[in-house]
Amino acid sequence: MSSLALTLLYLLAAVLGVVACRSLRLPPMMGYLAAGILIGPHALALTQNSEGVRHLGEFGVVFLMFTIGLEFNLPKLRAMRRHVFGLGLLQVLACMAAFSAWLLLLARLTGGVWDMGWQTALALGGTLAMSSTAIVVKLMSERGELESEHGRRVLGILLFQDLAVVPLLVLVPALGSEPEQLLTALAVALLKATVLVAVLLVGGQRVMRWWLTQVARRKSDELFMLNLLLVTLGLAWLTELAGLSLALGAFIAGVLVSETEYRHQVGTDIRPFHDVLLGLFFITVGMMLDWHVLVERWSLVLVLLAAPLLIKTAIIVALARGLGTTTGVSLRTALYVAQAGEFSFVLLSLMQVHGLLQPALMNPVLAAMVLSMLATPFLIQYSNRIVMKLVASDWLQQSLQVTTIARQAINTSGHVLICGYGRSGQNLARMLEREGIAYMALDLDPDRVRQAAAAGNSVVFGDATRLQALKAAGLARAAALVVTYLDTPAALKVIHHARTHAPQLPVVVRTQDDSQLEKLQEAGATEVVPEAIEGSLMLASHALALLGVPMRRVLRLVQDQRDARYGLLRGYFHGADDDTPSERDQERLYSLSLPAGAAVVGKPLADLPLHGIGVRLVNVRRASGAMSPPDDRTPLAEGDTLVLSGHPTALGLAEEKLLRG
Repeated sequence: MSSLALTLLYLLAAVLGVVACRSLRLPPMMGYLAAGILIGPHALALTQNSEGVRHLGEFGVVFLMFTIGLEFNLPKLRAMRRHVFGLGLLQVLACMAAFSAWLLLLARLTGGVWDMGWQTALALGGTLAMSSTAIVVKLMSERGELESEHGRRVLGILLFQDLAVVPLLVLVPALGSEPEQLLTALAVALLKATVLVAVLLVGGQRVMRWWLTQVARRKSDELFMLNLLLVTLGLAWLTELAGLSLALGAFIAGVLVSETEYRHQVGTDIRPFHDVLLGLFFITVGMMLDWHVLVERWSLVLVLLAAPLLIKTAIIVALARGLGTTTGVSLRTALYVAQAGEFSFVLLSLMQVHGLLQPALMNPVLAAMVLSMLATPFLIQYSNRIVMKLVASDWLQQSLQVTTIARQAINTSGHVLICGYGRSGQNLARMLEREGIAYMALDLDPDRVRQAAAAGNSVVFGDATRLQALKAAGLARAAALVVTYLDTPAALKVIHHARTHAPQLPVVVRTQDDSQLEKLQEAGATEVVPEAIEGSLMLASHALALLGVPMRRVLRLVQDQRDARYGLLRGYFHGADDDTPSERDQERLYSLSLPAGAAVVGKPLADLPLHGIGVRLVNVRRASGAMSPPDDRTPLAEGDTLVLSGHPTALGLAEEKLLRG
């Protein structure tokens, strides 16, 4: 097969796999794995798992580690330190110890067939301790559980696991050394990693900032992208040259870039490479899996699947309970992270390269890991039923998922309930604020919710398609309900809940075109407003009119907004769905909470170092919750939140100046 034919085959398999998984509401990773299994040498045998393809797939791991380094955020770690360095740290250590002991016991019970030493058991224990960040976070986001009690604990565990991969990338190659050289190899690897990381992080930050500034001044997108690739792959090659892994160098590169003002732009630019190459890596993992093993050695695969799931679940439940978590939340947390993860495959491949894993054991372990990841969506989907069956008192925990929403909406009535806080939702909210009309917004983008809530907006994380979330937000007390996102099935669910539980409530729905107009009207929508800027203006006008604002005033407000129509695209909090090429360079809002020791703490707003960098201060939310205009002379204090407006690169530079001076 020619190179072009092979490339087309991979692309076709990836497209079909991802389309199938998207149709089933499964993560794309499952599609890549399934595609690799199908076209691999053990199924249709359309291609071989060649060295060239595996090397190309390794670049996906490189960009995955770069992205993790780029998102490395000390304030975030500090805010979640209890879950990250408490539950997360204990989970990794306890699981590594338990899995190592279990594997050694299993090897002994099988009569030494595996000939497994403690080095292999320890490395494989670290591999099995990992969970899938990509799958779990996506499913939790879709279910609106990122801010729930168990959601915060799951995120803490996943965040520490991402960090734990770095020492494991150093440990696994050292464990592959000869027994008499093991301690020397471990010491040398640790020394190399320490020296390399220290040199790069101490002097590398200044060099990286200076270099990217020089590149950015050339105002060439192609040159900037080429330099990103050069830096990422160059540092990966440097760590490999030092006897460490490619992934470690990529992680360091991400950390270095994260300390510059260009990290927002870099994260957007690098995403296509990250997604495509990581998908190729999972295709190569799927190609390694021999489905015959599932038939011939099904009992071993079943043991390697069930035992780690049960052991990890039991450990996490025990640890979470020991840290004061209720049994229901503890069990739900464990069910969400019981599976293997994407880094498990990375570490498994590394073990194979360094001779730590016998070929006879490679396929059973790989098959068990893939099956555990395939089982994850179902474990999460039925987690409520499982918990309710095993924990009789868990009905109390169900209310915690909507407590945050209910707490904010408890004293609100006659308000507008906004479903979705994207551009249209934020535009509507501002017009309502201008008229003194209360609103409550539900949104599923955690970054957008966090930034908008920090700025004082009345928005909470919640899934508007869930009746409990709508009720908690005051569905029965609302004066109007507005659906602002372009998702007809979701809008139909919201309308159904509104018509069933608040039949007199006016419902305004935004839609892309008029193809679904009749369906939405038949479902009970009061008004259906089509698309884009004019759509958002009409959405606001209908909502205001339904609330009794005089029509002349409504028309004047809409006309004022239309006169400034080119400004409507600026000044929105950025979310994960605002990432099209035309939107990446537009102005956006950014909320910056000031930690202790920030350079501007104690200074008045007039002295902020924002002049000449293209960033504007919109307003300030004080730590007490009060709002301050930009001309306030009160000195800034720890915990105050600055709401800034500007382009991604300028916002990064402003954050650097405000925090570090």
